[in-house]
Amino acid sequence: MSVEGMIRTMADEAGRAARALRSIGRADKDAALNRMAGLLRRYSDRISEENAQDVARAREAGLSAAMIDRLTLTGPTIEGMAQGLEEVAGLPDPVGMVTGMWRRPNGLLVGRVRIPIGVIGFIYESRPNVTVDAAALCLKSGNAVILKGGSEAIQSNMVLAEILAEALRETGLPEKAVQVVPTTDREAVSILIGLDEDVDLIIPRGGEGLIRFVADHSKIPVLKHYKGVCHVYVDQDAEIPMAEEICYNAKVQRPGVCNAMETLLVHEGIAGRFLPAMIERFEKAGVEIRGCERTRSIAPQVRAAVAEDWPAEFLDLILAVKVVGDLEEALDHIERYGSKHTETIVTNDYARAQRFLGEVDSSVVLVNASTRFNDGNQLGLGAEIGINTSKLHAFGPMGLEELTTTKFIVYGSGQVRS
Repeated sequence: MSVEGMIRTMADEAGRAARALRSIGRADKDAALNRMAGLLRRYSDRISEENAQDVARAREAGLSAAMIDRLTLTGPTIEGMAQGLEEVAGLPDPVGMVTGMWRRPNGLLVGRVRIPIGVIGFIYESRPNVTVDAAALCLKSGNAVILKGGSEAIQSNMVLAEILAEALRETGLPEKAVQVVPTTDREAVSILIGLDEDVDLIIPRGGEGLIRFVADHSKIPVLKHYKGVCHVYVDQDAEIPMAEEICYNAKVQRPGVCNAMETLLVHEGIAGRFLPAMIERFEKAGVEIRGCERTRSIAPQVRAAVAEDWPAEFLDLILAVKVVGDLEEALDHIERYGSKHTETIVTNDYARAQRFLGEVDSSVVLVNASTRFNDGNQLGLGAEIGINTSKLHAFGPMGLEELTTTKFIVYGSGQVRS
């Protein structure tokens, strides 16, 4: 079968599975998720063996350390995947939730109820654990999903696909509710994103190049974020020890992810007291600092920042630092260079904190906390399928509720429109 024939067949089967899922209740979905968790644990060694082959090929191909980190599945990672399935099973089912009900003057009772989106195409790179996360969230929210992972993770994804399908068969759910595209042919993506009559939503997750390609060529609505240019603004009234811990965590804890800090903004009134020790701590951790002129007047050893550094998503131990005159300048900088992802202010001033929360146009805005908290699990959503910065129809981490939409339901007693 051609690649086009294969993708069209998968989409057709996903459509039938999505229809079947509409009538399947929470208990059956949760049973399937818990069975998936059990099978992941049973087949842990097999998953590790297949993943090791993917990792070996990735090293030979010269993939970056960040990419290999995302690709690698360890025993604890697999256990975490199993626990994630169980956590999703324990979450409330959004399908069928009534979000409002009101009576019209003519007696009609009008309501809105949450329903699945339908068939979701999920296109992603490197992280095979995302295969399980996406399958869990889509299944629990009543959606069928077609998963197209990167070529670097093909063996890991295919063994995971077999395990998930086995759990669906054993629990009586439609096996084609979760499908992994079994080819590394890039044509599969182009075909999938063109099936606007069969697929309801495309979610790309990966590098900016992949996401821009999907957004530019898809005939289907796309939920996306291109990159995470995240800022921490240290205000003049910040507690310096708190600011140091927040900034260090935001940059160093895991620099290769989209919610890591890429630019540090510091009020001129605190810069002289805050930056010397902060930069020294960063440098000891291997962080390369690229500073503005005012930053370099405080720490002359740092590299001079260039214009390209301010909009950059480094995904590495590199940090741009700028001293600003006031909150207004910080807000202007974020408005110009931010990516609507995550922004933090560190301050003890309530009015400035509230202004920051109100004026910053990003999916998650924090006061006195690390940018690393922009994560579905950390925010209490359970697992997430991704972070959307395009605002429609969700903004920020996408959990179960964000994988549903609503429809109107109307109860009448013989009313006709005059």
